[in-house]
Amino acid sequence: MRIAEVLFSQGFGSRRECAALLAAGLVQCQGRTLLDPHEHLPTEGLSFSVQGRLWPFQQPAMLMLHKPAGYECSRSPKHHPSVLSLLPTPLRRRGVQPVGRLDEDTTGLLLLTDSGSLIHRLTSPKWHVPKVYEVRTRHPINDVQVQQLLDGVMLHEDAVIARALACQRADSHSLQLTLGEGRYHQVKRMLAAVGNRVEALHRSQMGPLRLANDLPAGTWRWLSDDERTALLTQGKAGQEPDAGVIQDAGRRPDL
Repeated sequence: MRIAEVLFSQGFGSRRECAALLAAGLVQCQGRTLLDPHEHLPTEGLSFSVQGRLWPFQQPAMLMLHKPAGYECSRSPKHHPSVLSLLPTPLRRRGVQPVGRLDEDTTGLLLLTDSGSLIHRLTSPKWHVPKVYEVRTRHPINDVQVQQLLDGVMLHEDAVIARALACQRADSHSLQLTLGEGRYHQVKRMLAAVGNRVEALHRSQMGPLRLANDLPAGTWRWLSDDERTALLTQGKAGQEPDAGVIQDAGRRPDL
């Protein structure tokens, strides 16, 4: 692929802006400054730097962000800054979006990508991608409430019962809850349905991916090759996700 097209595909601006980066000597690869926009480079394993920052070629872009509280998962936030403001400009330019949503006071694992088909695969109910949440409750959790969450509860204004795939108490006011879907404020509504209230909510896992222990709140990193492979193969056997077009994925917070 021509280096100008590589830069364009990775979100470094318009074709004219990418050509200007090259002409200014701001793009390096393997210790060499790239000046010719028509020079071809193999994209397999390609890494280059722009203005001194190293960028691996990613198609599609797939990254993990540790979402802090006080951010909205939207391009057009209403009351708080967007999680997209935590990303560098090239990622925002290429249309990276959250896979599903966490509401502003929920923290933890947030995946982002510019692949519409991957967003569909991981958010569509038919794929049953498990999501693990660490929940802190206002009132003590008892065995009856845990069993109710496993058996299923009717959520207000929903016609379908919501069930936890797994539910384990960590202590008197904490539990780990695994869901196979992501309805609007689902964890909070499920705990309310059993007579309790969520005081703090943190997502620790989504599908095969766990939030990295060394990823501080508000920071992000690219997925590793193994993580990308695991994520791309996530889903029911024998089903193919529909090809998607990137939109502002999910109109409401999942939780």
